[in-house]
Amino acid sequence: MNGDVETNALQGLPDVSRETIARFKIYENLLLRWQRVKNLVGPSTLPGLWTRHFADSAQLVRLAPQARKWADFGSGAGFPGLVVAILLVEYESAVVHLIESDHRKCAFLREVARETGAPVSVHNARVEDVVGDLPEIEIVTARALTALPSLLEMSAPLLKKGALGIFMKGQDVASELTGTPIFSSVALEFLTSATEPNAQIIKAKWREQAP
Repeated sequence: MNGDVETNALQGLPDVSRETIARFKIYENLLLRWQRVKNLVGPSTLPGLWTRHFADSAQLVRLAPQARKWADFGSGAGFPGLVVAILLVEYESAVVHLIESDHRKCAFLREVARETGAPVSVHNARVEDVVGDLPEIEIVTARALTALPSLLEMSAPLLKKGALGIFMKGQDVASELTGTPIFSSVALEFLTSATEPNAQIIKAKWREQAP
């Protein structure tokens, strides 16, 4: 993939340096290598890796440009959490907690972090087993992990402490807006994804913290 395409895929983000692009190339190469033995992402998405995965995840930084403490649920191959961490690599106080129950995916996340210098802490565990023990978190994220009510329940311990939830969902998210009690406790804002017009980004704030 040529540099112009790579740079354009990340356009609109602040301070995307050549060093940052180089880190994403390392990420790309490692993902393609691991993909041969571990199905990290859908094979059909690989040709559009920079837009479908990197840029799609990177747009979250625009929604919370000052945040330095992130937690990502069900990180998988690192989307969006590891992408966010690479974009925050130059901030000394930054850390992204990647929570993933699959130990092989955790091994992949750790290798990318070592090779890129991404400021992450990888938790090989289920979300519910570690969420209550996480340090101060400003942003909690997840990408296509589970239905919105379940995401809100899982992230409630962090939202109650003032964290902002930013959840990446598909076009059918409206069908998940049921009468689940958790919705009465959370203020939701729906945004259209910058990389996929049919996808939604949901910002969630515990109502006691909402303006």
